[in-house]
Amino acid sequence: MLRPMLTCCIASGALALAAMPLAAKDKPALPAQLPPVFEAVVNCRALTADSERLACYDASVAALATARDKEDIVVADRATIRETKKGLFGFTLPKLRLFGGAEGKDEDIKEIESAISAVRDKGEGLSVFTLADGARWKQTDGGSTFAKAGSTIRIKRGSLGSYLASIDKGAYVRVVRLSQ
Repeated sequence: MLRPMLTCCIASGALALAAMPLAAKDKPALPAQLPPVFEAVVNCRALTADSERLACYDASVAALATARDKEDIVVADRATIRETKKGLFGFTLPKLRLFGGAEGKDEDIKEIESAISAVRDKGEGLSVFTLADGARWKQTDGGSTFAKAGSTIRIKRGSLGSYLASIDKGAYVRVVRLSQ
């Protein structure tokens, strides 16, 4: 008697856990929390009297400029964010909304292309590549790449968090990003 009831509880619990990601997926993303100093500028639009609106803009823009000068707030355009993401390509980072955008809407970097500025042989035909931006990648398997400074390297995401590199449009070899 107790065994069928226990089996039923475990099965219904498993179904509830399996349904949680599906329910969470359907929920809309929460709006990004904007800094109060930025909200103050936006809120000035609601004022109807010209003199009040101008005074509000003057005060809130001055506060925004002060926050920027003190580095309490950072303003970045989409191109800067994309370049930053390219520079972080290959590192495993937590899912922070540091670069804005709702999940799924955010542009994800799937591959990079660069020039190799230096190559260091690690033995057994494996190499460490230093890219033009200073990023270092270590070959973990595959044959000799015969890479040299000035060669073009293309690194793309592989399966299960791995990365693949092709030098001068050659065969792909597995690589990992090294910390500086």
